[in-house]
Amino acid sequence: MTTTVDEISTSASPLDTGSGTVAPLVAAVDVPAPRARRGSRAVDLIGPLVTFGLFIGLWYLMHGWGLRALFDKPDFLLPPPHEVIDQSFLDERVRGLLLDGVLWTGIVAFTGLAVTIVLGMGLAIAMAQARWLERSLWPYLVSLQAIPILALVPIIAGILGYGFTPRVFVCVIISMFPIVSNTLFGLLGADRGQHDLFTLRGASRRTRLLKLQLPAAMPAIFTGFRIAAGLSVIGAVVGELFFRRGNKGIGLVLDVFRQRTQNPEMFGALILAALLGIFFFTFFGWLGNRIVGRWHETTRKTG
Repeated sequence: MTTTVDEISTSASPLDTGSGTVAPLVAAVDVPAPRARRGSRAVDLIGPLVTFGLFIGLWYLMHGWGLRALFDKPDFLLPPPHEVIDQSFLDERVRGLLLDGVLWTGIVAFTGLAVTIVLGMGLAIAMAQARWLERSLWPYLVSLQAIPILALVPIIAGILGYGFTPRVFVCVIISMFPIVSNTLFGLLGADRGQHDLFTLRGASRRTRLLKLQLPAAMPAIFTGFRIAAGLSVIGAVVGELFFRRGNKGIGLVLDVFRQRTQNPEMFGALILAALLGIFFFTFFGWLGNRIVGRWHETTRKTG
């Protein structure tokens, strides 16, 4: 017994609604999604590991062959990774110096970043509320961002000295612009239709700011925080390299190893400084995801 195509097309099926229409295959479309997410997670894990392996391989290649063949330089200028780990992190005395240095640099960078967040957000909110203030201050903020920080450090040292305060001040200067610009962009980028709705409801300027502009600006604000976090660490290290006084942060420890030609220890300090910047960046990324969550369209995952 055979079944014809017509019989198949006219036979009842679970998708037949009884009114001549066929229900959409929603379930069939959604099935591959978990598999795609699992594949994406695997790529997110494997990709960085492969890149890290290539970086370590390139490092060994440059130490064993590249410096002499390409630049005619001795290989001790770029010690291999295992030597850096052995002399920097496995040596108890050096490890203590590095950890104390990165702790002090972290305190300076975090203090400078906290001050910058308060000042930068306050300034951006004021500029968003008053167009004349934005036009008056914006060119000078751009100029501050364009000035090389090394050109300002001697002036700061001459006025404020060489202690904790001038180092924090350097962090504030170098990390101010990303916070102001991203916060201002987010505040001014709130949906125009929502603004009209608030106007129809007779909302005050304070209500509009707290319930419309600030929530809409949160993704942009935390983007500014992440950028400023890395810059604040750079500012702290730059200040230590120039001031050369007070507590020994990771920048000052790095410079001491450089003067003594202790290259493995110097690279260990450089790695810790980089990890400190990565920690700050990752922390504000995590905090932004916790606060913004999945309610904003820029944080929703597709596919």
